[in-house]
Amino acid sequence: MTSKTTTLVYVPRDSAARSVGADEVAARLQQAADQGEFDLHVVRNGSRGMLWLEPLVEVVTEQGRIGYGPVTADDVPGLLAAGMLDGADHPLRLGLIDRLPWLARQNRVTFARVGVIDPLSPQDYLAHGGLRGLRSALAREPADVVAEVTDSGLRGRGGAGFPAGIKWKTVLDCQGAGAETKFVCCNADEGDSGTFADRMVMEGDPFLLIEGMAIAAHAVGAGEGYVYIRSEYPDAIATMRAAIGIAREQGWLGRKILGSSLDFDLHVRVGAGAYICGEETSMLESLEGKRGMVRAKPPIPAIEGLFGKPTVVNNVLTLTTVPVVLADGAKAYQDLGVGRSRGTQVFQLGGNIKRGGIVETAFGITLRELIEDYGGGSLSGRPIRAVQVGGPLGAYLPEAQFDLPMDYEAFAEAGAMLGHGGVVVFDDSVDMAAQARFAMEFCAEESCGKCTPCRVGSVRGVEVIDKIVAGTHRDENLALLEDLCDLMTDGSLCAMGGLTPMPVRSALAHFPDDFLGGRRLLEIHPVQTTGTRTEGTA
Repeated sequence: MTSKTTTLVYVPRDSAARSVGADEVAARLQQAADQGEFDLHVVRNGSRGMLWLEPLVEVVTEQGRIGYGPVTADDVPGLLAAGMLDGADHPLRLGLIDRLPWLARQNRVTFARVGVIDPLSPQDYLAHGGLRGLRSALAREPADVVAEVTDSGLRGRGGAGFPAGIKWKTVLDCQGAGAETKFVCCNADEGDSGTFADRMVMEGDPFLLIEGMAIAAHAVGAGEGYVYIRSEYPDAIATMRAAIGIAREQGWLGRKILGSSLDFDLHVRVGAGAYICGEETSMLESLEGKRGMVRAKPPIPAIEGLFGKPTVVNNVLTLTTVPVVLADGAKAYQDLGVGRSRGTQVFQLGGNIKRGGIVETAFGITLRELIEDYGGGSLSGRPIRAVQVGGPLGAYLPEAQFDLPMDYEAFAEAGAMLGHGGVVVFDDSVDMAAQARFAMEFCAEESCGKCTPCRVGSVRGVEVIDKIVAGTHRDENLALLEDLCDLMTDGSLCAMGGLTPMPVRSALAHFPDDFLGGRRLLEIHPVQTTGTRTEGTA
């Protein structure tokens, strides 16, 4: 318990913050409290998403929460002596966190509590609106809940953008023999390069995912659920397991949830980290204890999913948005966004970017606004040449396309995809032929091997690109690469092989000079000779 005069000090427990010393900062603050020097209580929250400011320390004052950052453990004594607990001025003082333009301009819907609360405090969760969505759902018939999700326009945030309500209705409508058992599965196998939103919400607001999955269970008649998390996310795994245990104690999971007729329990399963398990049927195979390999469809998982039973499969951002839809209503969510892209998307800024992190805003913001207004341009200070949106299989967009609005249809029309919302920035030193080669190489490494176009096509793709760059029968091999891309797109069993041509074709279309034998690389990094040494300089 803390006294009325005790000052609350928030230090993130998010993996990104911990990787740059947040644990050491928290320990130094706790040491000062234990020694009686300062009357403070350390709370470990999630990250606000301003990763360039981590570790970010927030102090609760009469004016509000005042931030300081980035803070090191060695900064703590000086900050305390300068009056940090009273919000005093200091070179590291950022001001009132909620008023920082980077945060104030966003539409924090899914991430509304992330960075604000203690992730494992049920009291904090309830005090900040937790369970409103579940209570609303439990007061309605399952079909009405499905209709609300459908009316909101919520689409799957895993990449395909398939309407969540339609998927749920398919599972709800499954009746009769074989449909007496249903499952809800969350795919948290966040393997796309430059994506980290799933991890951050699981570490920063885990009860939200639990609430979303419980709503889905009520809506479709499921009694059991699984959260499938890749092994590279140890902190998310530990946080979700702890949160599930607390939720059971609170009566938010188990029998007769919140006094209703809903019986639903949840489990965490850890995957080995195969990229292919981001595909829903591969994930289901892994959940069943098999090697993660794509299943042929039909039947779709909504009809024959986990252990052959009707199964809802959504990713973390989809399921954590559901409680907001049920709490505030479909119209409030649909009022955000553009066209068929309703609500908000959690964009993740990474790569060569000055201010990397989480930006949650309504669909329709342009790519340029994200990387220049929010991201602040490149970290290197050099001009941005290309941006890859949608993970390692997304298209590379040149500067001429930076004014594209961030919505599913606009990107599809431009030959690109939004995917999971990852935005990876490259400055003008990038070799786009090497990036195209990487796409094929990545597919060869991560393919489950079940279908020939993906398994063999990706290996041949690497070889053909190498020949093009080397100048070996360039025109013939360019035509061969185009044919190979057609085959992979049309013949692959899943999106792994089917989307691999997207970054390759975009690199060829927008940056053709890079395929002329590394000439561009020499232009960017001129060779200098100093004595007997030859060095490349940026």
